Amino acid sequence: MTKPFNAKKIAENVYWVGAIDWQLADFHGYKTERGTTYNAFLITGEKVTLIDTVKRPYMEEMLSRISSIVDPEKIDVIISNHAELDHTGCLPEMIKLANPEKVYASPMGVKAIQDLFHGNVTAEAVPDKGTIDLGDFHITCLETRMIHWPDSMFSYLNERQLLFSQDAFGMHLATAKLFADENCPDLLKRESDKYFANIVLPYAKMVGATLTKFKALNLPVAMIAPDHGPVWRTQEDIQKVLSWYDNYVAQPFTKKVVIIYDTMWGSTQRLASAFAEGVEAEGCVPRVICLKSTDRSEVMRELMHAGALAVGSCTMNNGIFPTVADCFTYIKGLKPQNILGAIFGSYGWNLMAFDELKAYFEKAGIPLVLPNVQAKMIPDEEKLLEAYESGRTLAKELLAKIN
Repeated sequence: MTKPFNAKKIAENVYWVGAIDWQLADFHGYKTERGTTYNAFLITGEKVTLIDTVKRPYMEEMLSRISSIVDPEKIDVIISNHAELDHTGCLPEMIKLANPEKVYASPMGVKAIQDLFHGNVTAEAVPDKGTIDLGDFHITCLETRMIHWPDSMFSYLNERQLLFSQDAFGMHLATAKLFADENCPDLLKRESDKYFANIVLPYAKMVGATLTKFKALNLPVAMIAPDHGPVWRTQEDIQKVLSWYDNYVAQPFTKKVVIIYDTMWGSTQRLASAFAEGVEAEGCVPRVICLKSTDRSEVMRELMHAGALAVGSCTMNNGIFPTVADCFTYIKGLKPQNILGAIFGSYGWNLMAFDELKAYFEKAGIPLVLPNVQAKMIPDEEKLLEAYESGRTLAKELLAKIN
């Protein structure tokens, strides 16, 4: 009788045995309205090998997929590429069930697993560029620290030219279509952007160094299998996602100006609209986002491909509006690079909100390139014109950086 939750073959002797989380709506503080996958992979050969596990509630789904190929108790080796709990949540249970000969992780991965499971899981460290001998297969391991934890590691299956890339080249996307070329290209780009912007962006320089190190090994790559999202199996798609990552790392100035704001009575909203008109008048592209209706994770997706950030807030309780504070705290932690800044907003009887906004920009390392636009109560035509001219000025500063 046919059963649900079967393994899916991705290459000869290699199977996807992960789980699909259709309901995930929030991950690391950003909205994942399209869910995710927890990818695990099984290599069937002289030594049956499991690459990563899944989030603890999805263990039974993973076991069902493994069982469609081999008895889980026959797993000889487990390799942990990343210790975060969406990949190791059921690692202790899998070790107890399979009693494998070896559990491998990076040197930092061994420490992370010990910390997570309080010494109840024993793993052997694989040195950077070290090899795991599986008999008829061989895996080359490469430390990829801070993509996006210190323990992160690539595993490369030499005989299949297959890169198990843990969180790199992945995305949060629940889909029954396992391969990237089976999914909508625009959707893949959007979710890849969002994933990098909201998780990996603070480590962009280290990602660049790691990718350079990997490329220097000159290993042919026929397939990339990340721990989240679809598997990249065509050369066109592989080169495409590699080029995306080159761009993510560079974070070049672009003509996009992200304008975020929130408002109580519409004054700051009017300033935002006038500011956007000025940006557009100089040939740049405004992206106006009201924080009442847009999640901060979407702001980061837009900001990663922008050249400037203008932030507007009304004044509330002598400070900035709560949604603006929340979003800017988030932005500060993710450390976007190559961004110019501007401030606008409205107030009633003091200007303390503007000092607070300035402090946020300073902490985020985003330089302010023009004076604040500060409207008392309701902005009049003169103040709207000031916002418009400020938008033009910011756009000119941005174009000078690009040109």
